[in-house]
Amino acid sequence: MSSMDPDPAATPDLEAGGGVPAGSTPPDTAQTSGLSAPEPRTSHRFPPTGVAAVIAVIALVAVFAIVAIVLIASLG
Repeated sequence: MSSMDPDPAATPDLEAGGGVPAGSTPPDTAQTSGLSAPEPRTSHRFPPTGVAAVIAVIALVAVFAIVAIVLIASLG
């Protein structure tokens, strides 16, 4: 397998410090893209803990509303 970077000794217009003279274009490095490994398949279902949390929030809101209604009714 060849290196991704070009050989500095064989690169035209490359100065000793690794720079290029004004007006020259530095050599391009090969690009790679994409994933290195396949991604695991994800589940599209709602987890049981999420269902429990939603039910708990609904119950808490219902209890708050009932207590608020009872308190308002007892004032009048």
